[in-house]
Amino acid sequence: MTENLKSQSITKGVQRAPNRAMLRAVGFGDNDFTKPIVGVANGYSTITPCNMGLNDLAIEAQKSIKEAGGMPQMFGTITISDGISMGTEGMKYSLVSRDVIADSIETVCKGQSLDGVIAIGGCDKNMPGAMIAMARMNIPAIFVYGGTIKPGRLNGEDLTVVSAFEAVGQYSAGKIDEAQLTAVEKNACPGAGSCGGMFTANTMSSAFEAMGMSLPYSSTMAAEDYEKVESTRKSGEALVNAIRKQILPKDLLTRKAFENAIAVIMAVGGSTNSVLHLLAIANTIGVELTLDDFEAIRQKVPVICDLKPSGRYVTVDLHKAGGIPQVMKMLLANGLLHGDALTISGQTIAEVLADIPDTPPTNQDVIRPWENPLYKEGHLAILKGNLAYEGSVAKISGVKNPVITGPARVFESEEECLDAILAGKIVAGDVIIVRNEGPVGGPGMREMLAPTSAIIGAGLGDKVGLITDGRFSGGTYGLVVGHVAPEAAVGGNIALVKEGDSITIDAKQKLLQINVPEEELNNRRQHWQPPEPRYRRGILGKYAKLVSSSSLGAVTDLESK
Repeated sequence: MTENLKSQSITKGVQRAPNRAMLRAVGFGDNDFTKPIVGVANGYSTITPCNMGLNDLAIEAQKSIKEAGGMPQMFGTITISDGISMGTEGMKYSLVSRDVIADSIETVCKGQSLDGVIAIGGCDKNMPGAMIAMARMNIPAIFVYGGTIKPGRLNGEDLTVVSAFEAVGQYSAGKIDEAQLTAVEKNACPGAGSCGGMFTANTMSSAFEAMGMSLPYSSTMAAEDYEKVESTRKSGEALVNAIRKQILPKDLLTRKAFENAIAVIMAVGGSTNSVLHLLAIANTIGVELTLDDFEAIRQKVPVICDLKPSGRYVTVDLHKAGGIPQVMKMLLANGLLHGDALTISGQTIAEVLADIPDTPPTNQDVIRPWENPLYKEGHLAILKGNLAYEGSVAKISGVKNPVITGPARVFESEEECLDAILAGKIVAGDVIIVRNEGPVGGPGMREMLAPTSAIIGAGLGDKVGLITDGRFSGGTYGLVVGHVAPEAAVGGNIALVKEGDSITIDAKQKLLQINVPEEELNNRRQHWQPPEPRYRRGILGKYAKLVSSSSLGAVTDLESK
């Protein structure tokens, strides 16, 4: 069977002489036109430390693809640094960038008739963006994670970028002085790589390894370590092999693969954003997946990894302790992983994990023994009720009692909320409502790391609830509930909450509720008017018109019924 199934449409036949002429200009020779043409989607930029090392990896990928018998063609795609845009209007472009990345990779690969693609990314939206494109195109594909940042160090303690956000809250609460704040700022991010805890980037890289779309151990490697280069080269080789064998995303991104990814996310204490992204990828590939599936798996899978933001360790520590393969083998040994799911190498999950022990090393405590987990159930709870008929996502790790009933403190934007926290206007027992930050209302569903970190820094993490139709950073922890759907901008009940209303967050009962009579809510609804769009033109204007509910993954190409 020919190896260039797609690209022969631009390389074969007399009528394609002009096409070949163009390809000769970029390095093709007489013997190259029957080889598979492989896209190298390069997320390199100096916008963020997450992506600053990717070009070197892309060059290595090109070399290995060529050595394996393919013809690599590199092209660029974008990134937005969540850490830099956090707390500003720019953060509205973060989730939007996921779809821009997906669109750009699809556009190049389909427009140039490529036979396969290796995507190399770092910051949060690179991974789901690439995976959505891979799901749309269904050509052989592999993802290479640029790697995690190594921890910063200060006074004998590990730091991450979240340490700097929390230091702002500590400074505002008078717990540290400006010199300490500056010291944290200068030491939090020591070099290249994505944010170092089990935040969104490391969560999604772990999920993709669990789904067989990345090579074993690749999701927890440090960006600056040489093994990342070696893994990238092996990824290029694996992709060319997958092209020859026609191992396609639809073979890998099955229902079993999604269930495996969710189990791993729960076990490692991963980001709330993984819920949004896996729903979007499943929607694209045509796998039935709902919020209820996350809750069902959560109840079966314990959190066995003690990782930041709420735990003690960073991702490089997890890597040294055995990485995602060790976590997966423990899940497999306890009947919580589908061992027959296929991987990009052509092996099953069980075959990949065959030589991994069932129990973690005894000389570490990053990965806890199965019989002594950090939490007996997963940390991402799906809450429903009259504040979220479609559902919401609560992250309850690091919370002693995930139940609160208190008066609503209502804010129409993240900025208003942060100002109130830093001014000491939020007190124990309050339930903060931040609305009109959803996919449509934001638009773009901003992350709320600045307010949540300020709450933690002020010592209110266990004493204050926060509910939003926006998102949370993977670095967030505390009694927080995001992704509330329906959102305020489309008339969800979160739009009807008034200052002082009694609000209940109860993760034990999976409940998110406004304690106001239905008759009163109906009366408020009759007087409610949808807010004026914040953006009418440009990418945010387009996004607001196209985007679906967060309960469906906030996709922009929802198939019409």
